Amino acid sequence: MNPILCYGVPSGCSFGSIVALEWLGKPYQLCRVEMPEMVTTEEFRRINPVAETPSLLTNTGDVISESIAILSHIGAQGIEQKLGFAQGTREFDQLNQMLAFLNTTFFGAFAPLWHALEHSAEGAKKEALTHYGRGAVERAHIALEAMLGNKEWLLGKQRTLADAYFIGIARWNEYHKVVDRRDYPGLQRLYNKLEADQAVIFAHAIERQEVGASNGGFQGEIGLSDVLARLK
Repeated sequence: MNPILCYGVPSGCSFGSIVALEWLGKPYQLCRVEMPEMVTTEEFRRINPVAETPSLLTNTGDVISESIAILSHIGAQGIEQKLGFAQGTREFDQLNQMLAFLNTTFFGAFAPLWHALEHSAEGAKKEALTHYGRGAVERAHIALEAMLGNKEWLLGKQRTLADAYFIGIARWNEYHKVVDRRDYPGLQRLYNKLEADQAVIFAHAIERQEVGASNGGFQGEIGLSDVLARLK
């Protein structure tokens, strides 16, 4: 059985897992989950009780949720491609450190802005959320620019899972218009390079429900009922 990634739209952080699966190049399928309509249903809660995407149904029928756990699962299969690294190595620790920063600081910085947008906050509440979120996003960009330095990719000369996760979050700035990424030339360079990557182009096409060209192992989309039928 192929693994199945339940990805969220619009613009879920699961985007990074789609890119990572494409880079891995092994057979997989996708299940589209509309947010918030489908993700909060009783059916989807059978897959993930937290009612969030992404979730991955592995080829053994187990369910893994949370982006970092899914990316780690993919990385363990992608050591030859250097998407991930063997536990106990220096590179493994560096990758985990970068993923942790992206998941907490970079992702978390946008949370107040998403809350204000999705919950139609108004007045003083919206102003407070927006002010806090904008400051957090700016600080996260400053820190990540310093961490990137002159490296070609987030960890050096080779793309890794961290770059896949980064692009799925970095695009959120296009919604919220917090920073001018040109003020962070390293991040702008990395963003442009990833946007030109075939796997990223494919993931965008999937979200738009267009037919994209997969260079990986994409085997098509299935419905939520099909995923439920394959649960252990």
